[in-house]
Amino acid sequence: MKFLLLTFVGVVHLLSLSSGKTIYKNDISQRTFQEIKEEIASYGDVAKAIINLAVYGKAQNRSYERLALLVDTVGPRPSGSKSLEKAIQIMYQNLQEDGLENVHLEPVKIPHWERGEESAVMLEPRIHKMAILGLGSSVGTPPEGITAEVLVVTSFEELQRRAPEARGKIVVYNQPYVNYSKTVQYRVQGSVEAAKVGAVASLIRSVASFSIYSPHTGIQEYQDGVPKIPTACITVEDAEMMSRMASRGNRIVIQLKMGAKNYPDADSFNTVAEIIGSKYPEQVVLVSGHLDSWDVGQGAMDDGGGAFISWEALSLIKDLGLRPKRTLRLVLWTAEEQGGIGAFQYYQLHKANISNYSLVMESDLGTFLPSGLQFTGSEKARTIVEEVMSLLQPVNITQVFRAGEGTDINFWIQAGVPGASLLDDLHKYFSFHHSRGDTMTIMDPKQMNVAAAVWAVVSYVIADMEEMLPRS
Repeated sequence: MKFLLLTFVGVVHLLSLSSGKTIYKNDISQRTFQEIKEEIASYGDVAKAIINLAVYGKAQNRSYERLALLVDTVGPRPSGSKSLEKAIQIMYQNLQEDGLENVHLEPVKIPHWERGEESAVMLEPRIHKMAILGLGSSVGTPPEGITAEVLVVTSFEELQRRAPEARGKIVVYNQPYVNYSKTVQYRVQGSVEAAKVGAVASLIRSVASFSIYSPHTGIQEYQDGVPKIPTACITVEDAEMMSRMASRGNRIVIQLKMGAKNYPDADSFNTVAEIIGSKYPEQVVLVSGHLDSWDVGQGAMDDGGGAFISWEALSLIKDLGLRPKRTLRLVLWTAEEQGGIGAFQYYQLHKANISNYSLVMESDLGTFLPSGLQFTGSEKARTIVEEVMSLLQPVNITQVFRAGEGTDINFWIQAGVPGASLLDDLHKYFSFHHSRGDTMTIMDPKQMNVAAAVWAVVSYVIADMEEMLPRS
């Protein structure tokens, strides 16, 4: 997953809204904000019913148990793998058995990359076997591997200054972790920048907020006209150790072996289910998470949790006998980790109906105890969302932050559709992100219950309000 830098929302409402002027200037609606506020307040009992069912009632722990069953059965679900397609078929059956409507699979083409066997051994100044994970789409090494001296740098700027030293070497990036959105550029672009100065391979310090000698994988991108060199992530500990060694003048030599291969695109599916709207069925509130994962760990956090609280949101609404005016559409994306490949094809297929999308939602930053909701949209829409979030006072999660986003929904947001995402404990999230540690052990059923309640209340109320969220 990828995300934008976060900023807090100002607490002052637009004066024109709070003073009771019409919320739309050039639209047919003449309702004042006070009327809309009263409409939202009328959902108080429904919100409490959803919260009670999810957090205290018969549905508590359901999303956790459903997720555990899938990831224990299938394991990790990398793009193009048989395990991903098995998970999709299981979910297709699960959604039908849950009584949701219009359950179907939408075919897409997705990348297929496999890491194969891989190893990295420091030969000088001492023998040290290193923990690595090849980066997605990387090419492999020759069978005998690549043995070369190392150049350690802390930034792209340092690499450029020392470009004459890089030719024929393995570039090791020991960039400091600032935040994910700033630091991930080294994972994505590191091999290209190293190749431009003649390096034979690149090793990138894992983009992680915390490490217990854990490499963190992820996608990387090649560039046309630049040689494709093998690239992998290494642990924070090894990157810092080699930086210290280099500062002392030690000569560092590594033997890198990677059996990575790229295969032709594979057939896959986005998985869709709905609760069809009672009054405006053509209008949509979309809730989503991605079903694919990287090939290490179980993909429980990224993004099994997001996918399963999205399913749980529809289950909670259905179990309470609720049917919103607009259609609630669940989409479980495929190949998000490769850059939203399945979601882009969904957007291409459905963008002709973009005017009917009231809100697009994606949970892909963890399902620990939420801090609040991230939102991108007009200030008028934000003020409405703030009122909707006030319905979650019983669980004390009412904040609305800027920068609602998600790799899979950004296509819609960039085209003007309001977007929302669940904001979570990012330090914990990036401690386990794309690593072998992403398993059910880090998931908490009680926290998932609360996350599902937030997701269900927001999606239901916005789908059931008389009017769609206003756009800019």
